[in-house]
Amino acid sequence: MGKKYKIIFDRENCIGAYACLAIAPDTWQEGDDGKAVLVREVFDEEDLQRQVEAAKACPVNVIKIVDAETGEEIDLNSL
Repeated sequence: MGKKYKIIFDRENCIGAYACLAIAPDTWQEGDDGKAVLVREVFDEEDLQRQVEAAKACPVNVIKIVDAETGEEIDLNSL
């Protein structure tokens, strides 16, 4: 079994640019209030790069990725 990661999303500060949705539509949806909705919080290592790209694309940096086991935040710029 591979490593698991978790998305931490500060929805309150989301501006609804939907860059995350454009990159990872199986993880994000459009919300009725104009903000993104996280629909898949935990993912496998095989999907890490795509989720990192979605997080990096957020213009207000409200998406973080952490190691699901340790809770350690992943440095998005190192990937």
